[in-house]
Amino acid sequence: MQVLLLTVKNLHEAQRATDEQMSRNDKRLTEKLDRMGITLGNIGQNQGNVAEEFFFQSLIKDNRLSSICFDDVVKGMEKHRGQIQEEYGLMMTNGDAIGIVEVKYKAHENDLDKLDRKFKKLFPIYKNYKQYGAIASFHINDDAKKEALRRGYFVLQRSGDLVHTESGDHLTVL
Repeated sequence: MQVLLLTVKNLHEAQRATDEQMSRNDKRLTEKLDRMGITLGNIGQNQGNVAEEFFFQSLIKDNRLSSICFDDVVKGMEKHRGQIQEEYGLMMTNGDAIGIVEVKYKAHENDLDKLDRKFKKLFPIYKNYKQYGAIASFHINDDAKKEALRRGYFVLQRSGDLVHTESGDHLTVL
């Protein structure tokens, strides 16, 4: 009977030690997964930054959307009004027109909805300007590209070291 009690006691101690070890391993695994999540998030952010810088530099060299010439290009503009905050990747202006360029490393149709919303939140000083929208991306799938052109947006894509701008048959002034 005493041997059996010792065995049960040893079994409980072994189980407690195993539980403690598993708890330490769980914490380490959780920390590693957290670090990995941050790293992967940073990769996506870095790709977005690369795309934004590429299109910014390209539009500085050739400050046009198709035949519309702009005087200046601004990167990373933020607008705050109360609790509403909006970021404009690239904005281009001249005396009577404003262009908003939504930059994505890889563009999807839902990015066009974001661009639609940005026009609703424009700065009051631009309310009488002709408003043009564009999606700029290193990759845009065919459906998103067709939808962007259907909505009257420009599509800017990388073409080697150059930017290729495309517009639909009908250009919509927003």
